Amino acid sequence: MLLHIPGLLGPEALAQAHAILAEAPWEDGAGTAGTQARLAKNNQQLAPTGLPARQVQALVLGALQGHPLFFSAALPRRIFPPMVNRYSGATNHYGKHVDNAVRVVPGSEGERVRADVSATVFLANPADYDGGELVIEDTYGEQRVKLAAGDMVLYPGTSVHRVEPVTRGARLAAFLWVESMVRSDEQRRLLFDLDMALMRLRERHGDDDDTVRLAGTYHNLLRMWAST
Repeated sequence: MLLHIPGLLGPEALAQAHAILAEAPWEDGAGTAGTQARLAKNNQQLAPTGLPARQVQALVLGALQGHPLFFSAALPRRIFPPMVNRYSGATNHYGKHVDNAVRVVPGSEGERVRADVSATVFLANPADYDGGELVIEDTYGEQRVKLAAGDMVLYPGTSVHRVEPVTRGARLAAFLWVESMVRSDEQRRLLFDLDMALMRLRERHGDDDDTVRLAGTYHNLLRMWAST
């Protein structure tokens, strides 16, 4: 499932992120890539455990905390701490790759997060750079994603994807992975669709007998499929 979550970061959080990134030191992004991805990766990143990265992490994780649409779609069990990258100049693209299935949390004693769901939070205004589309391959073909600053896209960690070359300006983004309580993308999609339908029915009819029974079906499916 590919899902656009608008306005995850508001103007104040974006302003804070831009102020942090304006003074931040950048390093070669290949240092955090897997063996296959390293050959395709040509960008820059913040050191994952450095202060600027941790400050941006706090902004993103704070916005995700309790966000109903994110929770409904990802059903998070654990979240890999967000990292931050930049595409510009000669370090301007990321070729086709699939994210590592399991990520070791930087600075931890071997803590691992299974990457069921991938996410990108766009930090630069799309008018400020050319190119840089996130291209995700799914069953309906290639989906090209270039969102407003502060918006997030969620997509399956199993997807082949790439970032197109940036030919003007700089593309800034935070990215992260989610280990979901429900490993299967198909099951998460069914639960998300059911949850969204329930919300609309409650708006129209309140908690009548049918919506209560349907909510019970949702939670019984989640009980059947979830690992906590």
